[in-house]
Amino acid sequence: MGSGQMVAVFGAYGHTGRFVVAELRERGFVPVLSGRDAGKLRALAASHPGLEARPASVDDPLSLDRALAGVAAVINCAGPFATTAAPVIEAALRAGIPYVDVAAEIEANVDTFAHFTDRARAAGAVIVPAMAFYGGLGDLLTTAAMGDWTSADEAHIAYGLSGWQPTDGTRVAGAVSRQRRDGARVVYRNGRLDYRRDDATTLQWPFPEPMGPRAVIGEFTMADVVTVPSHLSIPEVRTYMTVEAARDLSAPDTPAPAPVDERGRSAQTFLVDVVVRSGGSERRAVASGQDIYAVTAPLAVEAVHRILTGQTKTVGVASAGEIFDAPGFLRALSSHLSLELRPSKVFGG
Repeated sequence: MGSGQMVAVFGAYGHTGRFVVAELRERGFVPVLSGRDAGKLRALAASHPGLEARPASVDDPLSLDRALAGVAAVINCAGPFATTAAPVIEAALRAGIPYVDVAAEIEANVDTFAHFTDRARAAGAVIVPAMAFYGGLGDLLTTAAMGDWTSADEAHIAYGLSGWQPTDGTRVAGAVSRQRRDGARVVYRNGRLDYRRDDATTLQWPFPEPMGPRAVIGEFTMADVVTVPSHLSIPEVRTYMTVEAARDLSAPDTPAPAPVDERGRSAQTFLVDVVVRSGGSERRAVASGQDIYAVTAPLAVEAVHRILTGQTKTVGVASAGEIFDAPGFLRALSSHLSLELRPSKVFGG
């Protein structure tokens, strides 16, 4: 449990930020509410009596320093992370505290590894980007599936979403990413990111039951292409998305998520199917649950808990699968998602 330790949540009033605040409280931490909009912070604080609101802006380093004063760690939930990640990381380094974010933006995560790896390692600091449904969960599942393999030929991460009602933050982050790519799409091939202007293919993915085979966008690239190769020797990492969810995301009139239970989760369900192949063998990991935004909260908060209790394997900028015991981390989330690790099987011939 958090034992009353204070953890700052930057972007606390956002959709995911609210889930993170609730999860921190449930785990015994004391969230410190922070973000750019003082009015939204006050409204959120009114719904959580006893919590402190500390407005801060990424354009004002002193305000960030005040927001992080006396806290044990910071979770950045405020996108677009192309704008927020670096200033909040700099503030965390000044404060000498761990930094965790929930960035799904591919280029923002690349920037975090590129700009802060050496400094964070030299300082003995811990920075964990993409500690979310995209990037973090896929990396944990891939690492768990690898088991004792030290390398693999390819990893496939297929996202089976019943639908996708994107938040405003998701839409803004997507627009920033498209602008940075000048409309190109990104893939990870031969050990590097590659930008292309051809159309992605559609294919059938054999999701396990109860979902079953579904049509997916064949190269719907997510943050896993940054987190997985950051520490695993896999030259081909491909991610896939169910066609229905991809259409929901691209449609301008898709509504925002609507709560259907006491936790505030939407009715959306997900199944993440990871297949890792090496030579003539493959290993598989499958996770399923409800609401991709809601499940990001226990991922981020479990990360903070493990960092603060010394359950880490390295320092510096590190993805979830590198810094944590992946199978143990996933098992710790058993109240939030179902997990199945399938043994090796031989294919081909």
